[in-house]
Parts: sequence; C-alpha cells; structure tokens
Amino acid sequence: MRKILVLALMLSATAVAGAGVPAPIDAVDPMIGTGGEGHVFPGATAPFGMVQLSPDTDTGCQLRECYGHAAGYRYEDPTIQGFSHTHFSGAGHSDLGDVLVMPQAGSEVRLDPGDPRRPGSGYRSRFDHRSEVARPGYYAVTLADTNVRAELTAGTRIGVHRYTFPAGQAAHLVVDLRSSLYDYPGKILWSGLHLRADGTVTGFRETRGWAPGRKLYFAMRFSSPLKGHGFVDRDAAVPYKGFQGPGRGSDAVAEKLGRALEARLDFGVLDAPLEVRVALSGVDEAGAVANLDAEPGGFDAVRARTAAAWAQALGAVEIDAPAPMRRTVYTALYHSLLAPSVWSDADGRYRGPDDQVHVANGFTFRSTFSLWDTFRAEHPLLTLVQPAETTADIVRSLIESREHSPYGILPIWQFAGRETWTMIGYHAVPVIADAYLKGIRGFDADAALAAMVASADYAPYGGLGEYMRLGYVPIDREPEAASKTVEYAYDDWTIARMARAMGRKDIADRFERRAGNWRNSFDAKTGWLRARLSTGAFRTPFDPTAINYGSDYTEGNAWQYSWFVPQDQAGLIRLLGGDRAAVAKLDAMFDYDMSKLDYSHAEDIAGLIGQYIHGNEPSHHVAYLYTYAGAPWRTQERLGQIVTSQYKPTPDGLAGNDDLGQMSAWLVFTALGFYPVAPGSNQYVIGRPFVDRAVLNLPGGKRFTVIADGLSDTNRYIRGVTLNGVAIDRSYIRDEELRAGGELRFAMDARPNTRWATDSAARPFSMSTSRR
Repeated sequence: MRKILVLALMLSATAVAGAGVPAPIDAVDPMIGTGGEGHVFPGATAPFGMVQLSPDTDTGCQLRECYGHAAGYRYEDPTIQGFSHTHFSGAGHSDLGDVLVMPQAGSEVRLDPGDPRRPGSGYRSRFDHRSEVARPGYYAVTLADTNVRAELTAGTRIGVHRYTFPAGQAAHLVVDLRSSLYDYPGKILWSGLHLRADGTVTGFRETRGWAPGRKLYFAMRFSSPLKGHGFVDRDAAVPYKGFQGPGRGSDAVAEKLGRALEARLDFGVLDAPLEVRVALSGVDEAGAVANLDAEPGGFDAVRARTAAAWAQALGAVEIDAPAPMRRTVYTALYHSLLAPSVWSDADGRYRGPDDQVHVANGFTFRSTFSLWDTFRAEHPLLTLVQPAETTADIVRSLIESREHSPYGILPIWQFAGRETWTMIGYHAVPVIADAYLKGIRGFDADAALAAMVASADYAPYGGLGEYMRLGYVPIDREPEAASKTVEYAYDDWTIARMARAMGRKDIADRFERRAGNWRNSFDAKTGWLRARLSTGAFRTPFDPTAINYGSDYTEGNAWQYSWFVPQDQAGLIRLLGGDRAAVAKLDAMFDYDMSKLDYSHAEDIAGLIGQYIHGNEPSHHVAYLYTYAGAPWRTQERLGQIVTSQYKPTPDGLAGNDDLGQMSAWLVFTALGFYPVAPGSNQYVIGRPFVDRAVLNLPGGKRFTVIADGLSDTNRYIRGVTLNGVAIDRSYIRDEELRAGGELRFAMDARPNTRWATDSAARPFSMSTSRR
C-alpha cells in the first residue's frame, strides 16, 4: 500500500501539462548554472528548505581562490569530495558546506579527502556527468572509485541519503565536521559528536567565517544498525574554552568534542541500500532530533512529498514556449524559490542575530537574505508566485531580526540568523514597502515602519551620519560613496511611499526630501554620478570606466551607477539633456568598445555587453530605461540581445552569479514581458515577451494570462498591446491590474513600432512627474 501511495504522489507531481509537454517540474534542469560563474548547486532541496543536500567537488581551496566554488559544486571539476547539507544558490561569496558525508566500500576507510589529482589518495571519488541525475528535490551520481550509487533527497528541514554499495563489500560512512566551503583560517571553533543509545548520531559545530559565531546542530539516523564506529579528533591543539555545546546526555553511549572531528560509521555487508536521514537545527541537538521526527518516512516518501511541493510551487506559472526557452525559464523559476530559506525549527524556535534562541509565534522564521541583490526582482516575484503568507513570513522575519539585533536595524546580508554586513544600502526597506503597498498584510505595519526608519537613521552604518548631514556620502569619509548615496536615496523613497500610504505624513515628507539626495552626487556638467568630498568638490581624477573594490562605486563604475535612480528616471533624463541624450548615452553604454579594458580583477563583473554588465545587479534595470526616454522599441531590442547572450539551458547557462535568485527572477519577469524597475511603485515596465503564452496562477485564485501573438525570432517587436481586450498605449501595467486577473496580449511584428507608448504621459512612474 505504501509503495502504491508513493508512486501515486510521484506520478501526480510529474503529470504532463498537455500532450507531449513536460510538466513544470520535468522542465527544470538544476544543472543550469553549475558551471561558468552561475555558482548554483545541483543537489536536493525543498522550496525554501533549510537543508540543501548537494555534492561538494572542492572544499580545500584557499580563501582567495574559492570564488568559483561558492556553491560547493563546479561542473568542470572531476571529483566529488562528499555530500554536505548547506549551500548558497548563486552567491558571490560563501561559507556553509556543513556536515559532509561520504560513503566508502570495502575494508579500508580513509579519513582524509585526498588530492583530486591523485585518485585513491583519500575518500573523494571521481565521477562522470553521464551518471548524474538532477531534478527538483532529487540528485544521484555514481562514485566511480567505489562504484557506490549515491542518491539524495530533502524535505524542509531534513536531508535523506540513499547509498547502494557493491555486492559483498562492507559499507562505511565518513562524517567529516572539518570540511567547509571557503577555508577560513581557524574556522572551526568547536564541534561535537554523540552516539545515542538508540543508534542516533547527533552533533554540532560552531564556526567563524563569513558569519561570525555560527552554530549548527544535526541528528542522523540509519536504516541499518551500526556494527561499529569511531569518533576521531584530528587536531591535538588545546581545546577551545568558549562554547562547549552539550555534554554527554544520559542516553549517549559515546562522545567526542574537539576542533577537527570525524566519525567513521561501519555497517558491514548490506543486502539493501543504506538510507541516512539527517535533520538540522540552529537551536540545539534536541531541535535537530525533533525536526527529524517531524518529517517521517524513508527516502521514497520524502522524495515524493518534496516532488509534490515542487510541482505545486512551479505550477504557479504555466509556460508555453519552445523547449529550450521553456526549460531555461522554468529553471529560473526553480532557482527563484530556493531562498530566503527556512531557519526556525518545527517547534518555532530559532537562533537570532543576538545568538539567543527565540520563538516564531504563528509564522516560519526565514534567513538567507541577499538583499542588495534580491530587492530588485526576486522579492517582487515572490509576491506573485507564492502565497501571501510567504512574503508575510519574510517581512516578519526581517522585523524580528531587527528586534533582536544588537544594532537595532534590519538585516543587510543575513544567513543562519547572523549578520555579515556584506554589500551596501538598507534594502530590507524596499522589500517591506513593496509588500505593504501591494496589499500584503499579516505583519505589524507600525513595527515595520519603525524598523525601516531606525535602519535609515542609524548614523554609524555606511556613512549614514554624513549622508543625513550633507545630503550625500563623502568619499573621503566612506568608501563606495557614490553608490551608497543613490542606493540610500532609493531606499528612502520606499520609506516615504509606505509612510504616505499609512497616513504618516511627517515621515513621508522627511524621506521624500531624502529621496532626492541622488542629485547631490550627480555631476550635471559631465553627465555622471560621481563621488564627492566632504568639502563638496567632486573627487578627481575621475575615470567612468574604472572598477576597483573600495573605490567610488560598489561592484561597478560610473557607467552602471549613473542610471541608478529607480524612483526618478524622468528627473535623471532631464539632467542628461532630455530623451535623445539619454537614448544616446544608453546606446553608448551597450555599444562601448571593451577591447582595451580588462575587468578580470573584479570577481563579480561578468556578462558584459559593452559597459552593460548583466552578471551583476546594478545593470539589471538599465535596458528598460529606453522606455522612460520614449523609445520602448529600443528596450525591446536590448532585451533580445541580453536574453540571447546571457541565458541558455546548459551548465554555463548563467552569465554571472545567480545571487540567491535575482538573475533568475530577472529572466522570469522579462520572459513574461514586464519588469519591476522600481519596487514600491506598484508598476511593471513593459519590455517584450519571450514565451508564446504564460499564465500566472496568482495568490487568491486569480489567473493572469500573457499571450504573444506571432512571436518568433523575426517578430521580436511589439506592434500593440491590449489589456483585457482594450488597447493600451502606455508602457507599464499596474500591480492591481495584474492581481485582478485577466489577459495581457502582445501583437508582435518584425518591425519596431516607434509610435507606441512614446508620449510622456505613457511612461512609467517617476517621483518628479507623479502626483503621488
């Protein structure tokens, strides 16, 4: 009966969308982006899961050489070191790789990973991509050196391994608590292993890396009883005297504490595959055990539940398109649904930014907030393709993080409840404002606004004190000052928008004034955003093509950042000299001759089209800016250029880091034909569609259909647009129009329509031309 139920669930999760058309879950290819600079992992995870169970191909790199292995796995690598339980999807930096497990077969058990250039020198193994299978919630590979078939699946807080060992050979597992992505010196502060009387192995480790003082606990159970074990400390150094973790409990029969722990687990010769159930917790080992109990069942049952969860999540969008585009877009949607990840335990407990345990009452606490990246398109997409409760949980998590923060501000770049202070801005603010302005509730709006204002007024952070005093961030007091000025100004505008909607005129008026601060760093004489000194002078010498970390800009230069005024593109265009001048400058950006420039020293600069850098976020809205200058057909041309060159259904199919879903969310929106240039405006700027038909199954049961009549490689321009059968001559749609359901229909043509939506009244929102 159980096998019949599991089979039924799996069949329902992979039911075809139509005759001969794969279901969304079958259209996803998790290998896309595992090569090149995509930095995504191919392993098993549930939507927004706490566990990301995936192979690691190289965890021994030195810190400055690890960039290409930020996700643990890199398609080009020839060996697998093991399977660990935590990974980032597409980050430009890393940590994690917790609780690495590696099966071994036979009489010899190696405790070191060995040299990837010397087969057999350690427990790592060679593998062949032809033996790999990667699907949402499932990964499998054959380890060539031991002939062990490894299969992985995952639930929300658990990962399940299944290992099929060669007949007649003894089965062993090595659990290596030393292993970690990015080899920070002295990263492992303390760790522990416990074998309990019922055969459960539990443990913990505290690490210092990207996130300081991160604590993680695990519990592990097996489908076959242990025949033997060994807990080994590979470090003879003096024990760490700080966090000690739990001592041996009354049910523990063995224990080992130390900085460099490994477990050797022996199972003898098995007559069936070995299943290993592993749960994580940020709270304690008891929490990990409870999480293990909260998701019962063996490998097939967990896999079926997660497949059904993925089928439901991916079914939020129905896509008709040629197979390569459909596969690329559905994979992008999949990558958009991996973070922010669950961080609270099944009982609601979680470890917060203050390193204390708290309880999430009535919601699921989430972490992994790459906010500088994801405020742009990732979070706006979630408001459309996920139930409102998901975004409400995200907002409540941000608010609670602020309440438990030692600094009293919202997260900047948080994971595992810990702040990393990575990147700039206070971009939790637009995430909250965008949700509120779209009518999403389920959180305390007054507490949210208070948190937003507190973050914007926290003078010690990133030159904010000088920004509030001078109206800009001075470069002689704070690095990357030009970027910080314009990003703060945008965030301030979203505070004003939410405050205005809540009837808080005092706050709205103050932050609307601050939202105009972008002008204070814009040099109208040269047409560039530039860094200013505290004296008021622009810093010299000035080179708009220069990209250096810690310089005037953040991961970019003047070419990209001079366009970052999402809240007032009309004001920017006027400063540039009007529509023609703006279009000419946009063309100069895309057409720039890069033959004499070398940006190889900057890790995140990838996917170049002239000075347009699609592999990094500051460029993501720029192609849509032709529309603000009255030339929407030029947006349509540039989008075709970007999609064609930056995305493809291959391992190197992402031009740059996916950055926790932002690169992917950009493609999902763009494929549908519109994009949220200014989250908080409640508008989507029309670009052009890249799929023949799509249906958004919206929260609340409404359906919004996009149809592109005559779309082809030749017919790449918009001739006209209708909304619910009525022709529209504006270059945007409103969020409330989309959420009401209906039909957006594009008539495509081989020639650009240079008259459609060009009038100034037809253009998207800008604060200087809006009546609010």
